[in-house]
Amino acid sequence: MTNIPTALLRSFVTVIELGGFTQAAEWLGRSQPAISLQLKRLEGMLEQTLLVRSGQHLELSPSGHLLFKYAKQILAINDEVVSRFSKSSVSGQIHFGIPSEFATTLLPKIVGRFAQAYPNVTLEVTCALSKDLLSMSGRLRYDLILALHDDPSSAGSSLVKEDELVWVSSTDSDAHLQAILPLIAAPEGCIYRKRGKEILQKNRKSWRVVYTIPDLTGIQAAINEGLGVTVLAKSTVPENLRILKNNEKIPKLGKVGVSLISQNSDPSEAITRLMEFVKASL
Repeated sequence: MTNIPTALLRSFVTVIELGGFTQAAEWLGRSQPAISLQLKRLEGMLEQTLLVRSGQHLELSPSGHLLFKYAKQILAINDEVVSRFSKSSVSGQIHFGIPSEFATTLLPKIVGRFAQAYPNVTLEVTCALSKDLLSMSGRLRYDLILALHDDPSSAGSSLVKEDELVWVSSTDSDAHLQAILPLIAAPEGCIYRKRGKEILQKNRKSWRVVYTIPDLTGIQAAINEGLGVTVLAKSTVPENLRILKNNEKIPKLGKVGVSLISQNSDPSEAITRLMEFVKASL
């Protein structure tokens, strides 16, 4: 009977969940060639092709889909056993402040895996505008903050990523072709709203805000109805929405900074582990 090493299954699952070999290698602390060799070994053991490259993306084969399901179950049981018998189990409570658009796209990637790895850590998540998260009261309220910065350099040493801002519409909407561009945005104070208005004014384009909605779910629903366009960080655009190509009517928006800030200069082990999860997923 062939026994599959959990290390191979973990590399396989991590590649799928993080979307590539490079991200998985960074997360697992291995080299990219080492991760590639592990997946080739896994395919050899099972005598199945698990991953198929489609352009720049990796897709699961039918066998890969089946193994992905089983692998997550096996790893969940493995991690639960290790956690139950570990004498140095990580525990604690973390209040995490995060912008809503990142919560919608980022949290599904990390919450399940973090909970499985550290079942004794309680995670409380609050969504708010970055300006509120970074306010004095916000910095005192949250143990960990993910925030956006209009100027990436202002994030200082807490900067973990620069993200391109893009114009977004529904796949079948021509709202961006209207003479007066209809904008759907979060309330005043939102960096995306501010940048969109500034760029349009700078380029002397006509626009009007048609809907103000505080969270990405509501913005997404309005866009899907063809009511207008919005501005989002490229990494947070939902798969069912379309990134518009820049042209004379749709000018480039530039970049923003993404920072990860711990309230404590000497964060607990639980917070340190969550920070590692967030950085890897970003």
